[in-house]
Amino acid sequence: MKVEDIDHLNISGPENLIEDIREFYEEILGLKVGNRPSFSRAGYWLYASDKAIIHLTVTEVNGSGSNTYLDHFAFRVTGLPSAKKWLDSKGIEYKQSIVSEMDQVQLFLSEPAGNGVELNFVGEHAA
Repeated sequence: MKVEDIDHLNISGPENLIEDIREFYEEILGLKVGNRPSFSRAGYWLYASDKAIIHLTVTEVNGSGSNTYLDHFAFRVTGLPSAKKWLDSKGIEYKQSIVSEMDQVQLFLSEPAGNGVELNFVGEHAA
């Protein structure tokens, strides 16, 4: 077996929280709601280009039914100055980290369910 890529992340929760999470990923990261099979529970698939990378499922139980140790989701992105300006305009707090040996700037923030979001800007430099 060879792992090649992350297929998707699934977040489950009450309907109002799922709506908040959907809005966050659409508005802040620009993901788009797209095609989703007819499952027994409501939800959304959020797409980056043509790949559904985040699955949202409505349930009254948090995720697998217990607290998890999920720390964050990481995305490779471009446009550091515009990203910082956008997050600032939306009142989204973030912390910045510079990984010189990888020529990478990282922004760390949280989404409505409290999950961490890491934005990686490779080859871009902090102002």
